[in-house]
Amino acid sequence: MTQVTSPSGVLFAAIGRPTATELEDSQRRVRVAAFALGAVWVVFLLVVDVVGRFLGGGPGTSVAQLWPVPGRYLAVAGLVLALGLVLATDRLVSRPRLVRDFGLIVMVATCGLLAVFETWAPVGAPGRLSWVCLIILLYPSIAADSPGRTLATSLAAAATVPGALFYAWMRGVPMPEDGFRLLLLIVPPFLAAALAVVPAQVIRRLGREARKARELGSYRLGTLLGEGGMGEVYEATHQFLARPAAVKLIRRDYLGRVDTESAQSAIERFRREATAAAMLRSPHTIELYDFGPTGDGSFYFAMELLEGVSFEGLVQRFGPVPPERVLYLLRQACLSLAEAHAHGLVHRDIKPTNLYACRMGLEVDFVKVLDFGLVKERLPGAEAAMKLTAVDALTGTPAFMAPEAALGDPDIDHRVDIYALGCVAYWMLTSQLPFNAVNTIQMLYKQANELPKPPSAGAQQSVPAAVDALVLDCLAKAPGDRPGDALTLIERIDACTGMEPWTGARAQAWWERHLPASVPLTPPPSTRGDRGDWIRFLKAPVA
Repeated sequence: MTQVTSPSGVLFAAIGRPTATELEDSQRRVRVAAFALGAVWVVFLLVVDVVGRFLGGGPGTSVAQLWPVPGRYLAVAGLVLALGLVLATDRLVSRPRLVRDFGLIVMVATCGLLAVFETWAPVGAPGRLSWVCLIILLYPSIAADSPGRTLATSLAAAATVPGALFYAWMRGVPMPEDGFRLLLLIVPPFLAAALAVVPAQVIRRLGREARKARELGSYRLGTLLGEGGMGEVYEATHQFLARPAAVKLIRRDYLGRVDTESAQSAIERFRREATAAAMLRSPHTIELYDFGPTGDGSFYFAMELLEGVSFEGLVQRFGPVPPERVLYLLRQACLSLAEAHAHGLVHRDIKPTNLYACRMGLEVDFVKVLDFGLVKERLPGAEAAMKLTAVDALTGTPAFMAPEAALGDPDIDHRVDIYALGCVAYWMLTSQLPFNAVNTIQMLYKQANELPKPPSAGAQQSVPAAVDALVLDCLAKAPGDRPGDALTLIERIDACTGMEPWTGARAQAWWERHLPASVPLTPPPSTRGDRGDWIRFLKAPVA
């Protein structure tokens, strides 16, 4: 099965892996470290070529054996590497992992240049510390990384010292006859490599604690739940009510690195999502608690924290959903959308990742509709069109996009949500999409031109004819051929008989078996969802 989703997927942080925020912080620290490395070589050049001339550093001195060959050439090479790293942090803003890796390579290369410089001439008195030790301790303290990467890179940097000694021996440079003296030259860099892990992890932990300790309005941030291209979501607690919440942020660094139009589009999307959620009162719509600017110039909103699983996760983990349960869940989604449509709002991004089956108090299989970030207000033609930015000219998820939306019709209405619900029902019944495609263009073409097969044709379970007809009516190409609105769709759902009803007792039994309340709530390492990212997932065995 090929699934086409929108490009802005949300990635949940895996334990032990750096988050996007940490990577971007690391990117800024790499820039500082690059300047520090460059400063080392500038000092070399100034001390020898400028200051040294006034202090007797001429012919006959020990410096003369290293300058200008290879000293000046090594210093210039090191300075070029440092400046290249600075340039990389400027040019590769959107690729923090690459910048971080490049920084580690430059650090090792810098140690190699220093080691060659120090071993070019006969080795001096024993007991002196190599400059390599300074770089090994300095760089991870500025650009902190994970323990494993810090240790591996530091050991590689330390290995440049015995490597440089071997190169010097191959060139015929006299080596200390006493093995112990040679050991005194080799051991300190490796000891520094082992010690480098400590300050790196202290700084990394302090950075995480500082982020967790941030306060937004009356909310204190806790565990990072998820993050995406422009935002991140934290579990949070109201400082006075002790009420758990999920706080979603627009990262300030995102607003700073994109153009003005993209930044305004991101802020507008945030505003839309908050405004839509605030005006809706259906218990099946995610509840908004708070919204506003942060102290550092970005934006946030606080929403209820749910315990549940997305419709997509439900199918991926437990297989196709029985028809009676599909209708039971979709009926609740219709209640949320019916209110939104009554307020003139079109969701435009209904899909399995934005619909959640939750545990709400003593109730289970309680549906919540999420992410109103693409909501469109149904205003008179021209005015409605003006409310959409150029970025929003084609919005939504292609695999669940109605034909009129796929064709770019600016005057879409609430029936695009009815079509999307049909796609969701198809997915839940069959674990397949109505149309398979290898890319977005092909998916949009099929949405606009091809007729889907009935769910029963591809399902591994029995699908009643009434359910087949209901889903196909929702997937009608012409908006007028679909159920007129969400309330009409509820009537159609209620008219589907001949199945064992999905009752509260059946739902409770399913949850007790598959997702018991005692299961710890932890985010999975990743999800293909887009922005339903303020939900805590239930980690449970698959039946």
